[in-house]
Amino acid sequence: MATFLYRIGRWAFRRRRLVGGLWLGALLLAVVAAAVAPQAEEEDLSMPGTESQEAFDLLDERFPESNAQGAEARLVFQAPDGQRVTAKENKAAVKDTLGSLDGGDQVASATDPYRTGAVSKDGTIAYSTITYTEDARDLTTETKSALEDAASKARDTGLTVEIGGSALEAEEAPGGTTEIIGVAVAAVVLVVTLGSLVAAGLSLLTAFVGVAISFGLVSALTVPLGLTDTVAILALMLGLAVGIDYALFITSRYRDERAQGRDPEEAAGRAVGTAGSAVVFAGATVFIALVGLGVVGIPELTKMGMGGAGAVALAVLVALTLTPALFGLFGRRVLSRAARKAPSYDGSGSGHPVPVAAGRPGLGTRWARFVLRRPVAVLMVAGLGLGTVALPTLSLELGLPGDESKSVETTQRRAYDLLSDGFGPGFNGPLTVVVNASEAADTRAATDLVAKTVKGVDGVASVGEPALSKTKDTAVLTAVPKTAPNSGETKDLVQEIRGEVSGVEADTGATVLVTGKTAMNIDISEAMSDALIPYLTVVIGLAVLLLMVVFRSVLVPLKAALGFLLSVGAAFGVLVAVFQWGWAADLFGIEQTGPVMSLMPILIIGIVFGLAMDYEVFLLTRMREAYVHGASPGEAIVNGFRHSGRVVAAAAIIMVSVFAGFIGMSSPTIQTMGVGLAAAVAFDAFVVRMAIVPAVLALLGHRAWWLPRILSRVLPNVDIEGEALSRRVPAPAAVHEAAVPPQPVGRHRY
Repeated sequence: MATFLYRIGRWAFRRRRLVGGLWLGALLLAVVAAAVAPQAEEEDLSMPGTESQEAFDLLDERFPESNAQGAEARLVFQAPDGQRVTAKENKAAVKDTLGSLDGGDQVASATDPYRTGAVSKDGTIAYSTITYTEDARDLTTETKSALEDAASKARDTGLTVEIGGSALEAEEAPGGTTEIIGVAVAAVVLVVTLGSLVAAGLSLLTAFVGVAISFGLVSALTVPLGLTDTVAILALMLGLAVGIDYALFITSRYRDERAQGRDPEEAAGRAVGTAGSAVVFAGATVFIALVGLGVVGIPELTKMGMGGAGAVALAVLVALTLTPALFGLFGRRVLSRAARKAPSYDGSGSGHPVPVAAGRPGLGTRWARFVLRRPVAVLMVAGLGLGTVALPTLSLELGLPGDESKSVETTQRRAYDLLSDGFGPGFNGPLTVVVNASEAADTRAATDLVAKTVKGVDGVASVGEPALSKTKDTAVLTAVPKTAPNSGETKDLVQEIRGEVSGVEADTGATVLVTGKTAMNIDISEAMSDALIPYLTVVIGLAVLLLMVVFRSVLVPLKAALGFLLSVGAAFGVLVAVFQWGWAADLFGIEQTGPVMSLMPILIIGIVFGLAMDYEVFLLTRMREAYVHGASPGEAIVNGFRHSGRVVAAAAIIMVSVFAGFIGMSSPTIQTMGVGLAAAVAFDAFVVRMAIVPAVLALLGHRAWWLPRILSRVLPNVDIEGEALSRRVPAPAAVHEAAVPPQPVGRHRY
């Protein structure tokens, strides 16, 4: 592996103009493809194999004239204080508003609240349901403007009017202020770490190239593959984070090689051969974790995983080829200003070093020595600290966000609150009961028995009149719970209704299915829980095997997996504290607490596991490299922190900044993902990898790198440490002259 990548690095350095031109061409093609690609239709969240999805599919079959999950709007009217919405003048204003909408383009129907009984008991609130012939994403600007204009005219009469439903919903688009701040922080960290504007710009440039291409490809493939904007945002988030990190690691290694006296082309080859090998395996781990999301069985989650995996794979290719090409284009400007002016460079361009006195050990070296002196204390403090932060995870509740999770500044949230006040909290999450009576003797009798049974279930506020299909073999009932859509009581109610109607099925021969957005959310949450263990088994198993190949050790991969569980548990604790309990909610712009999104645990686990292994690979590669070349276990740990500690810390800060930059978006999915990923990366990089890992390795000593003979013969030797390069490409003589013998670490014997 190292030899192959070494050749790629040297080739890219020599053919830098060709490589740069090829990537520029790929970038232009991706941009053009995205620009000419048609806009995709909005796809509904589906969960094949669940009762809710089976019911939706049946409704589409038996009621082809309607869309079971189509676009609709709810116009909610509230009378001024002291008045009723049924008063003559208010009633006239409501009718005029609905009249301006009925018969409009893309409008299928607009219900009259006074005929349908959609008026609250106190007479202060009423609502109308407007259904459309198109899905929410296909509604034209004119259609949406007509809805907003109608509401505005009604407000002019003194009524309070809010708009709920899906008609005004829009996909979140990237490019907000917080994302820009995140990238700006990443740029500052790069400049401070590398000490060169050119080197920092190089890392950002390669990341932007990879992100732009992946974003363009996702946009171009939106229609053929049925992708959503969330997939594009995830690809942007991951591609930007790992792209900067991968370029940073290769650039840092290139500068180390130059400092040892190697000529630029040789340094580029060795940087790609060593740090590039770590990039390949780190990227492969992230790729496995993201592709593994497909085992859950949710199409949307599978697409998100595939989109993110594609962005990571592209980031690896860019880092391995474009980065060394830019080394050749920028020359010595990639080095820090101090390095260019230092007497260690003779000014001839060859970069041959002159021996200099060793300075004060860096922070990474001093920290590693501290951990080696007190491994048990560090392990206890770090482990107990993460365990404490993870405690709220025991109260984790899952659900999918609705209008209740939106800002009170939005009309959808205000409509939700008005409907809750006027008709009860369960009104915003009605259940749809579908009676398939194709095998029953009497459709009407079966439907009446189902309605009677559902009404008798404790927790049901009301059951509406049934609607029959044209073939008279299917009926639809609407049951309104007494409790809010995301409450635990509603979840129990759905299960109780399903249990009660099973008796009706046995008596009548009809099939009864409970669905609706609320029931679908409940089914998805349960599917997430059921898929968690299989997913962890597949992903962690493959990743542990991959790390075993990389480090040729049994205990190092197991330690990496256990450390990951600690960091992700702490991240879930943060999510529960912020999104369920409301701690620091104002800081993150969260105005309504509630369950954590049901997609988040498995999605965060997949992404964070891959990213956690990134730091494991980058940090331990230098340790393994030193150990293979004869260093003691303690010296190897110090060597790893001396060369990679500062860079890993910078990479983690960059990744946290990028993820945190998405917290400011209004999409609950992206906001939750931003908080969870930022917290998980911070815990994993600075607590697990920087504290727990060296403490455990110090306690294990030589046993950390033990591999049974049978596995040593079976597992391939990928040579991520570049040992083959040391044999094929000897170091310059000047390097040996300047070499400093290993210094004893602490007071321990190794």
